[in-house]
Amino acid sequence: MLAIESSRISIIVFSKTYAESSWCLKELEQIMKCRRNCGQVVVPIFHDVDPSALRHQTGSYGIALQTTAKRRSSAAEMMEDEFSNWNSTLTEAANISGWHDKNFKNEAELISQIVGDVKRKLDKRLLNITEYPVGLDAPVQQVIQFIENQSNKVCLIGIWGMGGSGKTTLAGAIYNKFYCKFVDHSFIENIREVCNRGDEEIIHLQEQLLSNLLKTNEKIYNAASGKATLKNIFKVKKALIVLDDVSTSEQVETLCGNRKYFVSGSVLIVTSRDVHILKKLKVDYIYSIKEMDEIKSLELFSWHAFGQPRPIEGFSELSEKIVACCGGLPLALEVIGSSLSERTRKAHWTCTLSKLRRIPNDRVLKTLKISYDGLKDDLVKDIFLDICCFFIGKDISYVTEILNGCGLFADAGIADLIDQSLLKVEKNSKLGMHDLLRDMGREIVKRSTKKLGKRSRLWFHEDVREVLNGNSGTDSVEGLVLKSQSNMNVSFKADSFMEMKKLRLLQLNHVDLTGDYVHLSQKLRWLHWQGFTDDCIPDSFYQKNLVVFELKHSNIKQLWNETKLMGKLKILNLSYSKHLTCTPDFSKLPNLEKLIMKDCSSLSELHHSIGDLENILLINLKDCTSLRNLPEKVYQLKSLKTLILSGCSKIDKLEEDIKQMEPWTNGTGVKEILYSIQGLKRITYICGCQLSFEVFPSVSWSRMSSTMEFPPCISPFDNHYDINFRESETSPNSNLSLRSLLIGMGSCHIVTDTLGKSIPQGLITNYSGHFSFPGGKYHSWSATGEGPSARFQVPENIDCQVKGIILCVAYSSTPKNMGAECLTNVLIINYTKFTVHIYKRDTLMSFNYEDWKGLTSNLGHGDDVQICLVFGHGLIVKETTVYLIYGQSATTELEKSMEVEPSTNMEIEEVNVQLSPEVDRQPSPDAKLEASIIMEIEHSISVRL
Repeated sequence: MLAIESSRISIIVFSKTYAESSWCLKELEQIMKCRRNCGQVVVPIFHDVDPSALRHQTGSYGIALQTTAKRRSSAAEMMEDEFSNWNSTLTEAANISGWHDKNFKNEAELISQIVGDVKRKLDKRLLNITEYPVGLDAPVQQVIQFIENQSNKVCLIGIWGMGGSGKTTLAGAIYNKFYCKFVDHSFIENIREVCNRGDEEIIHLQEQLLSNLLKTNEKIYNAASGKATLKNIFKVKKALIVLDDVSTSEQVETLCGNRKYFVSGSVLIVTSRDVHILKKLKVDYIYSIKEMDEIKSLELFSWHAFGQPRPIEGFSELSEKIVACCGGLPLALEVIGSSLSERTRKAHWTCTLSKLRRIPNDRVLKTLKISYDGLKDDLVKDIFLDICCFFIGKDISYVTEILNGCGLFADAGIADLIDQSLLKVEKNSKLGMHDLLRDMGREIVKRSTKKLGKRSRLWFHEDVREVLNGNSGTDSVEGLVLKSQSNMNVSFKADSFMEMKKLRLLQLNHVDLTGDYVHLSQKLRWLHWQGFTDDCIPDSFYQKNLVVFELKHSNIKQLWNETKLMGKLKILNLSYSKHLTCTPDFSKLPNLEKLIMKDCSSLSELHHSIGDLENILLINLKDCTSLRNLPEKVYQLKSLKTLILSGCSKIDKLEEDIKQMEPWTNGTGVKEILYSIQGLKRITYICGCQLSFEVFPSVSWSRMSSTMEFPPCISPFDNHYDINFRESETSPNSNLSLRSLLIGMGSCHIVTDTLGKSIPQGLITNYSGHFSFPGGKYHSWSATGEGPSARFQVPENIDCQVKGIILCVAYSSTPKNMGAECLTNVLIINYTKFTVHIYKRDTLMSFNYEDWKGLTSNLGHGDDVQICLVFGHGLIVKETTVYLIYGQSATTELEKSMEVEPSTNMEIEEVNVQLSPEVDRQPSPDAKLEASIIMEIEHSISVRL
């Protein structure tokens, strides 16, 4: 017993026969007493026995315990006391997290894990980070590997993520694995919380840091002197410093200064919810924490709920549903899992699930709300709440337009929310948010007042119906969404909105309003009304402040009887209005930027005033099958970037007018033109490309001829990409050199790197085009054509979507003319689907997800496709090879590369760089889907012509 009392740790091995030994039970009583009184560490091992059998002493375990108690005590009363003590002691011990041999393949694996666990528990310098380190190994090794590769310099690491995502846990795990390499090390946690208590609290953190490094208790009297003292220490001591939960760059400056303070080999790790802080510190790498996947989420939840890595029998389905509500957030999995530990009634679990679907867990909510409370600008808070309630899944530019119209300065506000981990932009430019953050925002609105009509935003259909039916809305309501819960339209009185005088945002889906529309707020900026049943907007409807007006799937035949001036309207969407025959007078909509009228099958004419829209960027008339012609002035619109006419099968005069389209002909052009070529008959051979056209036979293609002089193009490279040019010298005894140009569309940079090293020589030596990519994640299929085009059928054996298209062009030119500068257009013609996509060079350089999605949706198995390139400056194109890249998604590869990210502070210049050196091209935290890649490659082979 004395040995137990003097020990720092006790390891208990519970077996089937453990309860048969009174000596073991007496030792267990002593161990648990030391745990309660002295804080002794206890590690239970369950060998061939289930922990629940010990907790409840069921079956043979309970019988053995009673037998042992009876054998030890002759008197019945003493036996009962003995049994009761051992019963409670066993239950207490079995409730301690331990090791169960059935969770391991063999005893060797189990013993190895136990040894490591005991070492960590005995080392006082180790941080107590988490009882269940699920999913930590890979990120810890990843970050440590990067640090080790920077061992000859000062290394700054940033860890970025939303509240409760595991930043502190990850930083602690890295610290525990790495601190032994440093004589001097310190982990300063909860910096945000400490500093929020008062300005003087930073001094206490300086003292803590000083104490950890010097192993003394020196007093610091002001922040300036503390900073100077620490600076002198960092200059002579190689140290590992972790600053956890930093909320301002000034906190880091006061505690650690900058990298110039540190001696080579030192490591500073900073965790923060705000990526802007990490960028400002110019950290070397940013590790962006992602949500846990379903498998790891279930494992972490199970450890906390059941004390084992998987749910117990009968609770799998409920566990999976609860885990889904947690959205991969470690804090939520831990808190909710622990709250359900030892709860064996399914009714309790079902109740918890129902509650979670409506109301976030209070502890989780409190943690997440810290980020919201930290927003210093009330306008940014309004943006956050608007997006929480109305705009998740909407296009970022669309939402920005609306909220800017509300005076919220959304460009800066949305960027701030992204930096603060409160918002993210998905691959398709849609706004996304963690479900728990969304619920937190909505809960803030709910808790502002119990009176529904006084809440700032209403989105839950039952709440909205109650307010409208009871006419209880007030001027506190700024946004409202009501969607019919059935296929039938529901009806409300328009005067239900009378008191909502500050209503800015309104969405109605299959809702009818009866009465005078004058009751609608004049502060409306966004009106999305789907399924409008009248054939015309009433005259009483006049919303002069509207910025976005959507009236999709409506029954209107004309928008207004008489168009009234709406000077702020920027987006008008009347798509799928099957009965619409004409458009409004656009002279009353002078600032319109986007006109979307997809599948308005009865639309036969556009008002001539459309040609007066000086700010129009997009006109989408896809599938307007009754539309015969466009007003001539459309082709003179200088601001127009995108015109979509695909499916407009009755337009047959396009060739007479398109030449007038000044933006297209002067090189500043329309971003993309889509048009139907349904009546293909005559074949015309143009600059080496076989094109079939009947719809516009008189188009002057000479303006795209390879001999046509074009103004030199300046490469608008985005600084998100390490893409540079090199113009190598040509052979001195030759006028022309053979070069090759790579053009990548989609998310192709990994693929293009490989091609850049393997294809160019292949073009000269009749390379077969079959090659492999690192890791076998990508596969290729190729087709080659003479001159500047290649025609092919999309192969049937590509059993997944094309992930990238790479064009490799072999050409000859003088040193002054580089193909990347001379490329003007890329045409993708689908003879099967009767469509043509024409991309200007600048479009390729800003290729985004929507562009790629539109392109690939037009490529089906077996389609007859031709890709043509148009060059200026007299280039001579020898051959064009098209590579279709398929296999693992390139965007997945991008996501993986973002787990450890370099600083975004590097400067990208338009300089000349050889392709052959290995270049680390991991994207910054705000990296978009990789755009087009254009690389110029000079060959040593000279050609005389």
